[in-house]
Amino acid sequence: MELRLDGRTAIVTGGARGIGAATTRALAAAGAAVLTTDVLDAEGEALAAELRGQGLRVRFAHLDVTDESAWQRCVAEAVDAFGGLNILVNNAGIGTLADVETETREDYERVIAVDQTGVWLGMKHAVPAMRASGDGSIVNLSSIFGKVGGFGGSVAYHAAKGAVRLMTKNAALRYAKEGIRVNSVHPGFIDTPMITGIKGTDLEAAILDATPMGRLGRSEEIAAAILFLASDAASYITGSELYADGGWTAR
Repeated sequence: MELRLDGRTAIVTGGARGIGAATTRALAAAGAAVLTTDVLDAEGEALAAELRGQGLRVRFAHLDVTDESAWQRCVAEAVDAFGGLNILVNNAGIGTLADVETETREDYERVIAVDQTGVWLGMKHAVPAMRASGDGSIVNLSSIFGKVGGFGGSVAYHAAKGAVRLMTKNAALRYAKEGIRVNSVHPGFIDTPMITGIKGTDLEAAILDATPMGRLGRSEEIAAAILFLASDAASYITGSELYADGGWTAR
């Protein structure tokens, strides 16, 4: 079955590269009008221009997801430009490798601000616009490390992604009777710029060894999961966790 989003409007955060760019492409190709956002302005503008050149409805807006006023402006832009808001993909994220003892307060709070607080702010300001549109689907990007302890490092990332997992369920219950679905996607290790620093290292070898499928995932594979949850094919799914991790969490 072909998944279509004709007549829908979406906001994608962290949309300039990696999973966000693949998601922007997938949603737009399925017929959605997409406001893709990031702090990487040049890359985001280039992606939007490329997709408009293919006849797709895509705009780019600068968005620091920790800035509440910027969220308000982006939601207003999506509504003004495309007539409403139906889909939010909270994808923007950062991380560090430090453990409990070696993490700094500054880095910890920055990861929490982007990966956790940014998701809350997105939902807070998207929900009223979705309510006005008559329906909504929110897809929050958590991680396998929102469920399991990994290698004992990346404490801030684990904390934030675990919070996203439960915020998703909380919001799903709050809005279930209003036609707004809220689900989380939990990628494993995906071949994106976020893991460039570990390519060719012992850590990458350990990751591949711990992944039953024995390879990194592709951004397009995560975008396909997001597209499914955003679409009417998932109309009876809310508060769920979709793991796209090559079997990591099945161990």
